Amino acid sequence: MLEEKVKFRTRYFSILLEDVYQSKNISAVLRTAECMGIQNIHIVENNNRFAYNPYVTRGADKWLTVNRYNAQTNNSYAAVKQLKSQGYRIVATSPNIDGVAPEDLDIEKGKFVVALGTEWEGLSDIILNEADEHLKIPMVGYTESLNLSVSAAIVIYTLCNRLRNSETLWQLNQDDHNDVKLQWAKAMVPKSAILIDTFKKQNSFS
Repeated sequence: MLEEKVKFRTRYFSILLEDVYQSKNISAVLRTAECMGIQNIHIVENNNRFAYNPYVTRGADKWLTVNRYNAQTNNSYAAVKQLKSQGYRIVATSPNIDGVAPEDLDIEKGKFVVALGTEWEGLSDIILNEADEHLKIPMVGYTESLNLSVSAAIVIYTLCNRLRNSETLWQLNQDDHNDVKLQWAKAMVPKSAILIDTFKKQNSFS
């Protein structure tokens, strides 16, 4: 089962949520990301602390690698700086800035993180200004924006589907492959941290 699921996992494409305060929205995004094979989620906490609703995630959170940025004065900048140092392009979503549609984003140019902002204000100026590219979901109705979790679902499904049908090397490398399988194995075993600690002590592991 692990081998079958990990084949469809990716860290080539990740999601960043900046200061989202509605737990149902966060939870829905986590669930969609996990269902579509995204492994890494980045949570920026400036004014709002990360919280999810287990009734919405349906356990999706335990299969994801959630990275939280909450220790700095400016967590948005810290997140962008760290992700760029890892070679990621920052793709900022906004209904008010001209950007490419999910169908037109260049997925072959290198790994990328799609950033989504709060329910009312959207992304901060810091992320919008530091972004390498911008993404926009084309709309033809009177309403100016979609619900956060709906926007995320459209973007995630479209880009994951494009990646799986492309020649891009989107799958996990061997180290990440092993890392994710170990994380999942721990999630499957109750009190795994205690068992691992006991094993290390009994076998003189540092």
